[in-house]
Amino acid sequence: MPGRYNPVTMKDVVGILALQGDFAKHADAVARAGAEHVLVRRPRDLERASRLIIPGGESTTFALLLEQENLRGMIVERAKAGMPVFGTCAGSILVAREVDGNHSSVRVKPLGLIDARVSRNAYGRQVDSFEDSVDVTLGGKSLRVPAVFIRAPKFTEMGAGVEVIGTRAGEPVMLRQGKVVISAFHPELTDDLTIHRFFLSL
Repeated sequence: MPGRYNPVTMKDVVGILALQGDFAKHADAVARAGAEHVLVRRPRDLERASRLIIPGGESTTFALLLEQENLRGMIVERAKAGMPVFGTCAGSILVAREVDGNHSSVRVKPLGLIDARVSRNAYGRQVDSFEDSVDVTLGGKSLRVPAVFIRAPKFTEMGAGVEVIGTRAGEPVMLRQGKVVISAFHPELTDDLTIHRFFLSL
């Protein structure tokens, strides 16, 4: 059946949502990590993928394009069937259960793949962007990795099944629920491949 996720028989190919945003940097990171990838713009592209990265960009534009390209329902179906999903920055807003900062004129309909509430642009405007280290716990190991924050969201509420796997100054910046991961920061804008390799291991 088209769009059906079969983790046993499907070749591991990382799908990178390429409707807009910084998908090229994720593609470069995935390639440097030694994995095959496909840029996802249409449902037929997603059929080739065994996991999906939703990159940073403009969340309202992303949400609109997902509907226009008939990708929204397919992503939700595949994720519920076990496909790993990683949302970074604006991608985390799309993956979340609920979004703060939704106004009638600027509304994002999230995919609801992780039981978390996200506040848009909570770290400030573009001029407030910064780079810092974040503390992560991945595969039982505690590490410190570089991260770039650009108009970053904050994770304001997490359900009981959500694990905080990354923090900065005591605040959660990376969450995991099963095979769904979200980060408030951009790991692809650094040379460090720790986060991408973790996602590839799920």
